[in-house]
Amino acid sequence: ARLLADAVGMRFVAISAVFSGVADLKKVFSEARTAARAGQQTLLFVDEIHRFNRAQQDGFLPYVERGTVTLVGATTENPSFELNAALLSRAQVLILHRLDERALSALLDRAEVLAGKALPLDPNSREALVASADGDGRFLLNQAETLLDLDLDKPLDPAGLAALLQRR
Repeated sequence: ARLLADAVGMRFVAISAVFSGVADLKKVFSEARTAARAGQQTLLFVDEIHRFNRAQQDGFLPYVERGTVTLVGATTENPSFELNAALLSRAQVLILHRLDERALSALLDRAEVLAGKALPLDPNSREALVASADGDGRFLLNQAETLLDLDLDKPLDPAGLAALLQRR
């Protein structure tokens, strides 16, 4: 959402439905109206949008319809069941799929380049690490960060990797 806002020159505002309520939304909408009068469009990113109740979701409608905000919501739930129909009818739903093995391996390669060193893993352990991520790039990078902080004499084998990551 931030990249999209930057690419099209929009003001970016992010909130979490877990930590925000009606007062926060009113403030965001007020600031977006002020920005719109100055010619600046606002992209509003709402994380965990499904956590807003139906009435709170209805509160978005006039601001989305008037173009006061461009709404980007993220949810791990099925939006067809968790978001109200009025809001969904004004949205485009994009589904993000798990990363495949090739993408996860590329992610590890980039992490190693950025860290300036290789992960302390033998080839089988590297395969096991990628498999353990189950398509989740964030999980994989967290594990890689832990491994890159280690100062080991030799690369870990799969058993050593499993023991280390279970302890952490």
